[in-house]
Amino acid sequence: MTVKIAIIGSGNIGTDLMIKVMRLSTVLEMGAFVGIDPESDGLKRAERLGVPITAGGLDGLVAMPGFSDIEIIFDATSAAAHQRHSDVLLGHGKRVIDLTPAAIGPYTIPPVNGEANLDAPNVNMVTCGGQATIPIVAAVNRIAKVHYGEIVASIASKSAGPGTRANIDEFTETTSQAIVAVGGATRGKAIIILNPAEPPLIMRDTVYCLCDDGDREAIRQSIEDMVAEVQTYVPGYRLKQAVQFESIGSNAPLHIPEMNDSFTGLKVSVFLEVEGAAHYLPAYAGNLDIMTSAALRTAEKIAVRMHAGAAA
Repeated sequence: MTVKIAIIGSGNIGTDLMIKVMRLSTVLEMGAFVGIDPESDGLKRAERLGVPITAGGLDGLVAMPGFSDIEIIFDATSAAAHQRHSDVLLGHGKRVIDLTPAAIGPYTIPPVNGEANLDAPNVNMVTCGGQATIPIVAAVNRIAKVHYGEIVASIASKSAGPGTRANIDEFTETTSQAIVAVGGATRGKAIIILNPAEPPLIMRDTVYCLCDDGDREAIRQSIEDMVAEVQTYVPGYRLKQAVQFESIGSNAPLHIPEMNDSFTGLKVSVFLEVEGAAHYLPAYAGNLDIMTSAALRTAEKIAVRMHAGAAA
């Protein structure tokens, strides 16, 4: 049995997610694809693929004949729009997966807390940068307490659509909060860079963790294990180089505005690259690939859990 889903948002993220559902999932089935621009490439592509479409936005989705059969709805629009979307969809008893930085539901990173939020009516997929980097913060934190985690996500400017550009502030705020809430750091900071280089560069992410001094080999192994777990659903996710360690002694402590005290301990630096699967956009758009792949994995787990509970 498959679970019918709908995707709101016919831009880059929504279209890539639709193609992933159709190509990769044996659990989910496209029930509707929703946009507001009837001329968008996403809506036209969905129509060619035989997916029911509407250019009427959320109201158009609710009015579709098959709306009652749809159980899970992805929102790939904007943080501002999601506020209303969530209220309406939850009112209709739908399960919602939020791919915007609205953060109404609990932050969800599949390899870190993917099992914890499967019963939540609305789950938030944080951000593309969060999906790429927070697993690393969590991997360090499970060996040595992370007092400060900072991530820098660099993506090709061409892979950032209007929704991403409109949500830059929300991106940094939501990612910073999730570094703490999911990654386990005491304080967090996120930076995003839209790189205009030509040809476009593959997504690169840098993770800095200031943590208690601990077993470096255990930290390295924890990071490598986490990378391998992410690769089960994002094959293009990889370490760009070996994990770097630096001892910070009392003779030269770090002074960071986000921390109240000077830091001494261990600095762990991790450099990542995320190559997309090119289901819809070129491989350089790894930021979209990791976001839609994480959402797909989460939806499949929710669907299995929903129907396992019904069967029981």
